[in-house]
Amino acid sequence: MPSRKQCFVGVDVGSAFSKAVVMLDSEVVSRQILPSGGSYQLAAKKAIEGALVKLSLSLDDVAGLVATGYGASSLPEAQAVSDVTCQSRGASHLFPSVRTLIDVGDMLTRVIKLDGEGRAMSFLTSGKCAGGSGRVLKIVAHVLQIRLEELGELSLRSRNPVSFNTGCAVFAETEAVSRVAEGALKEDVLAGLHRALAAQIQSLVERLGLEEGCVIVGGGAKDVGLVRSLEEFLGLELLVPEEPQIVAALGAALIAAGS
Repeated sequence: MPSRKQCFVGVDVGSAFSKAVVMLDSEVVSRQILPSGGSYQLAAKKAIEGALVKLSLSLDDVAGLVATGYGASSLPEAQAVSDVTCQSRGASHLFPSVRTLIDVGDMLTRVIKLDGEGRAMSFLTSGKCAGGSGRVLKIVAHVLQIRLEELGELSLRSRNPVSFNTGCAVFAETEAVSRVAEGALKEDVLAGLHRALAAQIQSLVERLGLEEGCVIVGGGAKDVGLVRSLEEFLGLELLVPEEPQIVAALGAALIAAGS
């Protein structure tokens, strides 16, 4: 059984999902992603326990615990660290060359500029409307009756992307309904949505200042259609982690370990 002194846990308690990462000797050995549901505290604890049980460990075996995200304060036993710091630390660990970090989350999109040591120098966040975040993808997926995981691949089949005239999630939903009623193909609606979201993200990136070594994380990074659209808008290839949703939790675990 692993030694307690070697075990460190990071948990990212997000608005949609809670993610936990367990590290031993600077190596990720277990992870868990669960819906946050109605209780941040319950979701966070389940994610941590789920990641630990895979190693036959419990919280008693954890030498350090760091929490980040919307619900970080729901875990008083953990050290709370900002999500900007944790995302930056996790992304830098995976991609030492990162200088621009794009985090497409459920409630907002954030663009972070990093220095050569993995530290955040400055950042910008999308407005309060969910039209600039991954939430709009969920909304339109529901309208089109498509599973969220299918959006990216389906959108790549588009030959005639529709135009979305709004950056608001509510109006985007209405536009999607209207376009389908007019006979637009689902893939064309999705491609148009990806382009609209990519344009908003590009605006944030340009305001902050794009630097090579551009990484995209968060749930939105799992949408290959959005990633492709954003690459076209930015004119470069984005670096995408194997599991984009756990990057902040990874950063939290690294901080817990003092790495």
